Amino acid sequence: MGTAKLVVLGSINADHILNIEQFPQPGETVRGNHYQVAFGGKGANQAVAAGRSGADITFIACVGDDSIGQNIKKQLETDSIHIECIDAVKNETTGVALIFVNQQGENVIGIHAGANAHLTTERVNHYQQKIIDADAVLMQLESPIEAVQLAAEIAQKNNTKVILNPAPAQALPDSLLALVDIITPNETEAEHLTGIAVNDDHGAQAAAQALHDKGISKVIITLGARGVWFSEKGKLGKIIAGFKVKAVDTIAAGDTFNGAYVTALLEGKNDTQAVRFAHAAAAIAVTRAGAQPSVPWRNEIDTFLTQQE
Repeated sequence: MGTAKLVVLGSINADHILNIEQFPQPGETVRGNHYQVAFGGKGANQAVAAGRSGADITFIACVGDDSIGQNIKKQLETDSIHIECIDAVKNETTGVALIFVNQQGENVIGIHAGANAHLTTERVNHYQQKIIDADAVLMQLESPIEAVQLAAEIAQKNNTKVILNPAPAQALPDSLLALVDIITPNETEAEHLTGIAVNDDHGAQAAAQALHDKGISKVIITLGARGVWFSEKGKLGKIIAGFKVKAVDTIAAGDTFNGAYVTALLEGKNDTQAVRFAHAAAAIAVTRAGAQPSVPWRNEIDTFLTQQE
């Protein structure tokens, strides 16, 4: 048995971020004081987190046939990701998020799926051998839902673990949830999926139980600074606390957690160890600005954990 293999299936975006004093009114032009283009998209963020934390990872995704798409592929390769399953879609733009950030740190975002909408069931079928050969597949909800469903079906038939980060929040069919082995919602997403508010441990346990009842064996509800609620089917759930750090920017905390968690799991760490490893990665990420630029490398995570002992 070689290194365990991971497939991430998901979205790639270029985030255009403009910092302004206040949001413009219709017809008004406002001056920005800082502009940057950052590579994002939940799929890509999680793939980068897995690659940098040491996973053997193949990313199934789509970019446009534009220069930014080429640049993103080059960048992902330097993040230790196998990029042969990232397709450039003819006559399509790479997915984009246009983000205004005001002085209060609030943002308004417009997104265009672009090439992400072309991550179709046909493409999943085309790359199904990668899913069959993998030990786990990690997915989110910025891709067409039927592609996510098909990838989960292929995975389940071939004993590939299915990990779903159900973000952005939306209702999901029970037919998809029944195929998931591990689900990682935040409080809002957990409520979307179950109708149960996660305001305390009691709510977290009730929401986790509702997800177990749909066939999911492990539920990890991320609770921000408090850590996570970890629940395994048939056992009492518990909080696994995070690490206290001074946060600068929480933008990719959840994505970093997911990528690092699955990496640790595939290395044979137990659930508590895997969650602690993921907490450490996310803790480092929130002390830095930006999405992918904030994601730590393996040596940084190991050093951080050693310092906590």
